[in-house]
Amino acid sequence: MLNFSQNRTLRRILGRFMAWTLLGLFMFSQGIVQSRFSNDPSPWSHHLIGWMVGVYVWFAITPAVFWLGNRFPLERRYWLRRTILHTSIAFLIAFAQLAAEAAILHRIGVFPMYMKTFVATFVFLLIIGYHQGILMYWSLLGLQQGFAWYRRYEERKQEALRLELRSSQLERQLVQAHLGALKMQLQPHFLFNTLNAIMVLVRQQKGREAEEMLGHLSDLLRWVLEDVDTQEIPLRREIEYLQLYLSIEQVRFQDRLRVEIAAAPEVLDAAVPHMILQPLVENAIRHGIGRSSAAGRLQISACLVNGLLELRVVDDGPGLILTAPTQSRGIGLSNTRARLEQLYGATARLTVENAEGGGVAATVILPCRLTQSDPGTDRMETNALHGLAG
Repeated sequence: MLNFSQNRTLRRILGRFMAWTLLGLFMFSQGIVQSRFSNDPSPWSHHLIGWMVGVYVWFAITPAVFWLGNRFPLERRYWLRRTILHTSIAFLIAFAQLAAEAAILHRIGVFPMYMKTFVATFVFLLIIGYHQGILMYWSLLGLQQGFAWYRRYEERKQEALRLELRSSQLERQLVQAHLGALKMQLQPHFLFNTLNAIMVLVRQQKGREAEEMLGHLSDLLRWVLEDVDTQEIPLRREIEYLQLYLSIEQVRFQDRLRVEIAAAPEVLDAAVPHMILQPLVENAIRHGIGRSSAAGRLQISACLVNGLLELRVVDDGPGLILTAPTQSRGIGLSNTRARLEQLYGATARLTVENAEGGGVAATVILPCRLTQSDPGTDRMETNALHGLAG
């Protein structure tokens, strides 16, 4: 059994043999026409044998020519030296080919009028075929160099594609790593704030409230871990994350926190960054409702505006006059802006401004891309949603 390498070598040899055979038949057709017009009495079989012997000698020499082409390629920096070298070799190869052809034809006994002796046969072939032999050598060399240049061009193109693909993969991995770092930075941020709130409740000897908040935090963390490697989730799932978070804040603020959530049905399956609303709501509670002794209200909405998804968090606190420095530099908002830029570029933005009638409005604008989501699979059994206004 021949292995793959042997089969490929055999196919290459057979391919060259067929190519030389076809060339010999083509040249024979021209030679037989010329002989008929010149009234050459030699039989057609002599012409056929003469041409086929010539091309088969070249078939035997071809590997040597290709080896010389590989050993001394026509490179730009050596083009003059290599041209002179191959021209000299062409003279020798053509001479050797004609000598071998003369020996074979004289032995066979074709064209007895011109090829009575080896010397006569060689001189005759030298007169009519020496220049053709030199051109044949350069044709083979040119063919071999052309294939070599094309192969190197394809290799460089494939290497460029591989490098481009590798660069793209590395860039994507870098972006994912950056997004992951921002996300991991964001999750401990709200986690530490919640733990601080629990610590305050414990110091105030509010054990029931602290226990309730720990239960809600456990539910939220368990759910967050399910999507820890996910950058985008359906809006309906993001709202459920938010409701779990708000249930924790509800324990802290009791009747002081009122929440209204309104999401248009057509955007519930829109893809949004994981935990995009939580830092906005936390910012509103901390700098809006948390700074007021009176009850506060949060309005959270999601809708389509000019084909884009608009997420909006509005509080009725004191506004940006007192809180602008903190809000503009907060880790939650700065990370949210960084994530939006990494995920969507210039097509997404976050603005924080005073709302009409008082308070602060945080608005996120995103491209609206719907996801295939089964609402039944996005819910988990928890009591954290009780007590929220919807």
